[in-house]
Amino acid sequence: MGTDSRAAKALLARARTLHLQTGNLLNWGRLRKKCPSTHSEELRDCIQKTLNEWSSQINPDLVREFPDVLECTVSHAVEKINPDEREEMKVSAFIFFVFSFLSACSVLGVAQLDSVIIASPPIEDGVNLSLEHLQPYWEELENLVQSKKIVAIGTSDLDKTQLEQLYQWAQVKPNSNQVNLASCCVMPPDLTAFAKQFDIQLLTHNDPKELLSEASFQEALQESIPDIQAHEWVPLWLLRYSVIVKSRGIIKSKGYILQAKRRGS
Repeated sequence: MGTDSRAAKALLARARTLHLQTGNLLNWGRLRKKCPSTHSEELRDCIQKTLNEWSSQINPDLVREFPDVLECTVSHAVEKINPDEREEMKVSAFIFFVFSFLSACSVLGVAQLDSVIIASPPIEDGVNLSLEHLQPYWEELENLVQSKKIVAIGTSDLDKTQLEQLYQWAQVKPNSNQVNLASCCVMPPDLTAFAKQFDIQLLTHNDPKELLSEASFQEALQESIPDIQAHEWVPLWLLRYSVIVKSRGIIKSKGYILQAKRRGS
């Protein structure tokens, strides 16, 4: 094991929280040349590459300090939005697990996100998703809309009944609902009719039900930093963002932000 790996292992052994930012994936030469077959594969590749780059650039002072929260990022990949160009950009986020709005804004250098879509919260096998599962997450998003931190909020993988229940209950109504192409080749007629009636945009996506499993994250951690106690670490939340040039419809920036916690800390 090299010096870099030893330093990373020592830091992770003492830290309680790992905050990982991939930066703009369009700045990663290797990822541009390689086309991952799935979003899960892309994410895992991003995590490993970010960990590898970070461990090779560890500041010696950091090893002496042993911070509780490790900021794992690669400076050359981070790309903030030029304030003069902000009005020309549409900044969107797709949230998995629990949401951290401040992280996305800090990484991108903006005070407001144009659109946020929340993935269905994790539930036990055999349990049907209900309004009660969605309410605490939606209330948090509503607060951010009301404080003008987010412009519009949407949902993912809700059927007509679930979307209707959320719409009737919510103070801030969902403006979109993403439907997984894997489970729905054709939009259900009842969902389409309801969305049209209440001006809800129906979008499609091809994300797996679980984009990043606990085991997959631990494997990426283990492969990047050998001999680490990877089983001690679990992902808490994950956010995928994109920045699109409005007038041209092209992606200027995209990336992932992830937070993990060491068990028992």
